[in-house]
Amino acid sequence: MQDANNLTVRDVTTALESWAPPALQESYDNSGLLVGRMSDSVDSILVSLDCTEEVVQEAIELGANMIVSHHPIVFKGLKRFNGSTYVERTVMKAIAHGIALYAIHTNLDNVSDGVNMKLAKLVGCKPDSLRILRPKPDALMQVVVYVPEEQAQKVSQAMFAAGAGEIGAYDECGWTVPGKGTFRPLEGANPHIGIIGERESVVESKLEVVVEPWRLAAVISAMQNAHPYEQVAHGVWTLQQVHDQVGSGMLGELPQPMEEGAFLDTVKSALGCATIRHTNLLGRDVRKVAVCGGSGSFLLQDAISAGADVLVTSDFKYHEFFDADKRIVIADVGHYESEWQTTDLIVNRIKKYFPNFAVHLAEANPNPIHYR
Repeated sequence: MQDANNLTVRDVTTALESWAPPALQESYDNSGLLVGRMSDSVDSILVSLDCTEEVVQEAIELGANMIVSHHPIVFKGLKRFNGSTYVERTVMKAIAHGIALYAIHTNLDNVSDGVNMKLAKLVGCKPDSLRILRPKPDALMQVVVYVPEEQAQKVSQAMFAAGAGEIGAYDECGWTVPGKGTFRPLEGANPHIGIIGERESVVESKLEVVVEPWRLAAVISAMQNAHPYEQVAHGVWTLQQVHDQVGSGMLGELPQPMEEGAFLDTVKSALGCATIRHTNLLGRDVRKVAVCGGSGSFLLQDAISAGADVLVTSDFKYHEFFDADKRIVIADVGHYESEWQTTDLIVNRIKKYFPNFAVHLAEANPNPIHYR
């Protein structure tokens, strides 16, 4: 919780990125601050699923000078700003009125308490049954450092305090190995121990801790500040272990089995769907459900392998429906319908950090797709 007085764009982005680190966004994405300066002051915030000209106009009328959207208005480089596309016009309008634009997209998809958690709960999954459908690989690193034995506790605690050593429901995870280190200080050195020109032997501890990539810089800085040596020998490498708290999609279980048609009716009502495109029903109860906000066809095989009875997502292409192959029911609910709840999620998170600050939910952000 932070005082909302004299709030800056940096304050808001720091709060949001402690929840959904930018390092978790996919390679094709463009999350982060798109328009504005980190030092700009923020009077109030407008939250939307998409950022359009209408949303910027609503921000102007509300006096909001920062828009936080789920989808980035800019996905690729803009070569001209002459207003020939809605993207250019939106960006130009925001710049002209001093409105910062920030997007929190696939990084919010990839955290365990983000978009997919909200979607899974809305379609009826038990909160205590939820887990990431496709955990992210290469999302854990290891830092190794050599420390004089009597300083090992101090250095390890500094690293843990900076966020190292967290694996699932465990923290302060580390490994310590005793050994002997040697070094010879040369002219110009300012050694913690030892004499210039003479080899020194020291009983040291080799500390090994796991670190999430987005915390690496803070952990390295804490390690160096706590370490007594002038030159700190250390190494960093990526672990093969997957991170089960970050990744794509979510898997959950219903409190009670439901007939397939009844489940789809529940989903349709919960998400406000005008219609649901789905594969043939298989004549069996729905117990386990996989979800993915937005475009989730890439998770079909993961959902099947996990034993899901239904995959709730959007943007399946015609031929991709055949890939269900009578092993699962695909429920394509629509992109907007699978993600509209993201705005409430963002609003609540901002209010958690800044409870006395003005945060508005955009009204000028309807579904661009219409049905007859």
